[in-house]
Amino acid sequence: MGKGGGCVPSKKKKPSSLTTTTGDGPGIDDNDATNNAPIQIDDDRTTATNTAGTTTPAITTTSSAADAAKISSPLKIFVVFYSMYGHVESLAKRMKKGVDSVQGVEATLYRVPETLSQEVVDQMKAPAKDFEIPEITAAELAAADGFLFGFPTRYGCMAAQMKAFFDSTGSLWKEQSLAGKPAGFFVSTGTQGGGQETTAWTAITQLVHHGMLFVPIGYTFGAGMFKMDSIRGGSPYGAGVFAGDGSREATETELALAEHQGNYMAAIVKRLAQS
Repeated sequence: MGKGGGCVPSKKKKPSSLTTTTGDGPGIDDNDATNNAPIQIDDDRTTATNTAGTTTPAITTTSSAADAAKISSPLKIFVVFYSMYGHVESLAKRMKKGVDSVQGVEATLYRVPETLSQEVVDQMKAPAKDFEIPEITAAELAAADGFLFGFPTRYGCMAAQMKAFFDSTGSLWKEQSLAGKPAGFFVSTGTQGGGQETTAWTAITQLVHHGMLFVPIGYTFGAGMFKMDSIRGGSPYGAGVFAGDGSREATETELALAEHQGNYMAAIVKRLAQS
């Protein structure tokens, strides 16, 4: 496999119908259906079409009386993020949509506390925060069954605001309250070489010390991961957006990848709960 070659599609994959995207997302030609069909991870996987028109794999979960007894209330995924200019927040909101599309799983949006003074935030011309999204405390993390953490990059690592939040989880670490819980990442960078992969990679250390399970999306987004006819954030580590100088908004493809990650994580959390 050459550098950057990704993964080799399984011989067991099943053809799927791909439709052309609209808006600013790259179109997927129907002629690519055979070569670019979503990669099947297990034989019991089915496909689902997201709002971008890209057919993506969805993990199926069994449903029985025994399973229902195990899951008496909806499983909870916390989408916890820091966003200064709204790029990460846009991914988070679309990610919630993906989580909520899986029956028996629900997502809640939280933002981490700002560490900068309001004076500094104003000088940086950051937009006002959506106050309908509450700030989260470290202790509240224990109530979740899974997590999706989002943050912008700072020199290839997570922003200081998110790192400060992780630094506040010492009591949870002491009790290993988060051990065994799955978590994924999504990011934003200013440039194409700004750390879409390294930002997620360097964040894995936070999960390791808590004994958590890192869940990447790999190439499960199918053809959407291979198209190169437009700029697209995101990587096998998780969804992503390129912010540029701050004026660039997330494309429909970037948002669709975030929605897929939410759906994918929800299915993983549900499967673990039923095992």
